[in-house]
Amino acid sequence: MSHSHFDSGATAQDSQTAIKILIAGGFGAGKTTLVGTVSEIRPLRTEEALTGVGIGVDDTSGVEAKETTTVAMDFGRITFRNNVALYLFGTPGQHRFWFMWDELVRGAAGAVVVADTRRLADGFAAIDYFEQRGTPFVVAVNCFDGAPRYDVHRVRAALDVDPDVPIILCDVRRRESAKLVLVSVVEHALRLAGRRIPAG
Repeated sequence: MSHSHFDSGATAQDSQTAIKILIAGGFGAGKTTLVGTVSEIRPLRTEEALTGVGIGVDDTSGVEAKETTTVAMDFGRITFRNNVALYLFGTPGQHRFWFMWDELVRGAAGAVVVADTRRLADGFAAIDYFEQRGTPFVVAVNCFDGAPRYDVHRVRAALDVDPDVPIILCDVRRRESAKLVLVSVVEHALRLAGRRIPAG
């Protein structure tokens, strides 16, 4: 499947294929930003101000400027020209809200694990979660201004990710960059689904 198949601009009257994608990753990695960057509808956000309740619970090292946190989920939608609509569900990053992940993952075709090079270890839990459930996922390394830059091989080794898991260097604030991440997860999920179809 070529990237050109995923150009935006579907018409509403055509039949549409809906695909659910989870956007996961550590606290402050850029999940809410990714959903907001690509969504063609006004994203539903369930963010709350960081308060004293989170002191000693939420690790804000490296993301000290962050003032809000997702407590339930972010939701957005993007439609591509071949009439594939991706429904994006951004998961909460903090451990105390992870009970929601089991509900959110139901029916998901794939997932994006957003990784922050300043806090790469924060991606381990999401990677483990999707590996244990057999959910296809890609790792989107969000290249922040001023953050350390690593090549894909170093990120793969640091996160101990299987060789067939795509790793994409991106800037989730840029729409085209974020769209490439979504195309990658759909194509990866389709490849894995094709492998699972028995011959004959």
